[in-house]
Amino acid sequence: MTNKTWENIYIQIAYQGYKMYDIPSSNEVWGAYLKSIGYVKYTIPNTCPDCYSIKDFCRDNPKGKFLLATGSHVVAIIDGDYYDTWDSGDEVPIYYFKKE
Repeated sequence: MTNKTWENIYIQIAYQGYKMYDIPSSNEVWGAYLKSIGYVKYTIPNTCPDCYSIKDFCRDNPKGKFLLATGSHVVAIIDGDYYDTWDSGDEVPIYYFKKE
């Protein structure tokens, strides 16, 4: 999604956390990092707060690359498929980042 190595991104996010006096896994820290490299944050409308899932987001966005946040977790979405270490498809997303 960024065409950078894991190590490079880790160092940059850790440095962002250092500058913000916060831990690298904080939503504010990695969000600030994404904004610094050209990503834009979008809020998902709260029309059905408990029934719109990551699977629904994937269905509604079959093309593109997104980083989708649930409030305490982040998931990569690429062309309608989600990538995570566990099956988070039923989780409720709150916002997402997309590079414009």
